[in-house]
Amino acid sequence: MTPRESLIAHTILQGFDAQYGRFLDITAGAQQRFEQADWLAVQQAMKARIHLYDHHVGLVTHQLRILNDTSEWDEAFWLRVKSHYETLLPGYPRHEIAESFFNSVYCRLQGHRHLSPERLFIFPSQPYAPAPVAQRPLSRLYRPQQNWQETLRQVLNDMPLRLTWQDQTRDIGWIVRHLHEQFGAAQLATATLDVACELFYRNKTAWIVARLQLSDGMVPCLLPIQRDDAGRLWIDTCLTDSDDASIVFGFARAYFMVYAPVPAALVAWLQPILPGKTVAERYMAIGCQKHGKTECYREYLHYLAHSQEDFTIAPGIRGMVMMVFTLPGFDRVFKVIKDRFAPQKEVTDAQVRDCYRMVKEHDRVGRMADTQEFEHFALPRARIPAELMAEFERDIPEKLEVRDDVVIIRHLWLERRMEPLNLWLAQATPEQRQHAIGEYGDAIRQLAAANIFPGDMLFKNFGMTRHGRVVFYDYDEIRPMSELVFRDVPQARYEEDELQAEPWYSVGPDDVFPETFRYALCSEPATGKLLLALHPQLFDPNWWRALQVRIRAGHIEEVIAWRASQRFSARYASVAA
Repeated sequence: MTPRESLIAHTILQGFDAQYGRFLDITAGAQQRFEQADWLAVQQAMKARIHLYDHHVGLVTHQLRILNDTSEWDEAFWLRVKSHYETLLPGYPRHEIAESFFNSVYCRLQGHRHLSPERLFIFPSQPYAPAPVAQRPLSRLYRPQQNWQETLRQVLNDMPLRLTWQDQTRDIGWIVRHLHEQFGAAQLATATLDVACELFYRNKTAWIVARLQLSDGMVPCLLPIQRDDAGRLWIDTCLTDSDDASIVFGFARAYFMVYAPVPAALVAWLQPILPGKTVAERYMAIGCQKHGKTECYREYLHYLAHSQEDFTIAPGIRGMVMMVFTLPGFDRVFKVIKDRFAPQKEVTDAQVRDCYRMVKEHDRVGRMADTQEFEHFALPRARIPAELMAEFERDIPEKLEVRDDVVIIRHLWLERRMEPLNLWLAQATPEQRQHAIGEYGDAIRQLAAANIFPGDMLFKNFGMTRHGRVVFYDYDEIRPMSELVFRDVPQARYEEDELQAEPWYSVGPDDVFPETFRYALCSEPATGKLLLALHPQLFDPNWWRALQVRIRAGHIEEVIAWRASQRFSARYASVAA
């Protein structure tokens, strides 16, 4: 080992330290942004924190190129650098993310070439190491016994927020009432409450996240703290169901701002109350999305190693812009931009990538699936049947590279797999159909309120999650609401005008005519009738224009991560009155 390899290894780790230090700085500002109701700063901080990782990878690679001629670093040299880097990680509090950072620097320098377990941390270097111990307490344990009122008061007062409460006694009473309704006095008498010391901030909500240990198991206990216009705090609900917790921490929501100097410890602490979430999903939920991507890739490799399935085209109507394939039992799909688009699609490869980048940085309001972007993604050739290979060669030949027993796709995204809404509706009961159309309309309205116009709103571009939520996943036509012009359809000059295939009026590149949505969305009578009844505003240009006015005035909508029927005001306020 020469001083040069040691210098490079230390430079990479110091670069990661700088990145995560800035990550924690931005995260630590979440409390002040919440208390000051600086919602625009919340959005800016969210975007800035996402950019930090790639920015610091760029700084480190630039520094290394100045120090050395990186073109001379052969395989043996990189093996020595990685070997020395490994010696720096035992006892390091963020060793697992430091490995991902090393991978990113290597890929940036090597152009995502020569990727192998010998050169990269494709698998963790310390797979059996215990989770690092946080230097500061991760949680506080409360033993309420018979006094839940005082315990919850202590929980709230132990939180760092400096604002006053609307009516803390009222909120505590509602929480206790909910707990008794769900679990009964006997279970609560012996229960303990393990509360995360740090609040989880997202958008306009500060979450208390706790683990409620009952005699028959552990459940989540999530309390969303809101701030009113007068700067007073109140709690809107109490969530104690694992499915509800899964939605709060879901793949269609923005990442939490939670101060986590030792992220592995927090990820492990969350596991019992998020049993359906993988390690990758938990890292992403707390904002460590790049390491979440590493864990996502490891889950893909694990699935390959423990299955015999072939890759196949994903169910649903085939897209004009994206090729989508999957493994039948894998919970994600692979999305590749086609080399050539259908003539009616007036977008470019670069524009599609910009759309996906916009979604990554935006508040997804629980209605847009997160994605993980990969370059030079390897597929085993033996698992690609001839008919799929033929589609690859037809639709993505410029992104395809075949090397011996491996097929390389130069660029793709991984995205959570969902059942396309059009297929789901085809087999739905009337009750299920009503639920789905209600969800579909809510999704469009919530996206629009968050300054996202979906573009192509056909049912095939939405999916149904396992929790019964409708999520949008086709991003190649999304636009900011603020850029568009929502117009009324002009009066026809002659009766014949309405029979023509082409519109009789001029249509600019930014023009949208909501009245025409019904032709595409309401062609099936039962579905169309439901959509018109549940969401008539979607077809009203005035509604869209009014929403634009609010957006341009700087209004930021709060889209809650729980059902309206779960709100304390809906459940208990009328009774109390």
